[in-house]
Amino acid sequence: MTDQRRIVARVIGESEDHPDVEELYARASRIDPKISLATVYRTVKLFEEAGILERLEFGDGRARYEDADRDHHDHLIDVQTGEVVEFVDPEIEALQERIAQRLGYRLIGHRLELLGVPLKARR
Repeated sequence: MTDQRRIVARVIGESEDHPDVEELYARASRIDPKISLATVYRTVKLFEEAGILERLEFGDGRARYEDADRDHHDHLIDVQTGEVVEFVDPEIEALQERIAQRLGYRLIGHRLELLGVPLKARR
């Protein structure tokens, strides 16, 4: 693990949002101005292949990432601003289990992404 990969890993670990590669690069380059965009791309690809990072596609044409070790959660994406809201709902979790069982499956994982627009303008 090179020093620059450690920086990318640190940036990912400290992220509470869902940054794309360009945002990861911007954050990493504030720590080490010599880090290149290509290094960040290669590191993200390596981490994704190793199961350290999870790639997310929210329909905005860019891949975003989050730490694969985070607790399970679902996403609500504001299609106007791109804001991503994480949530957990026990009723949705139970419903998904029931659906899988009804269809003859044991659920081993899932992703739920809701797309929406705010009901009221935010201040």
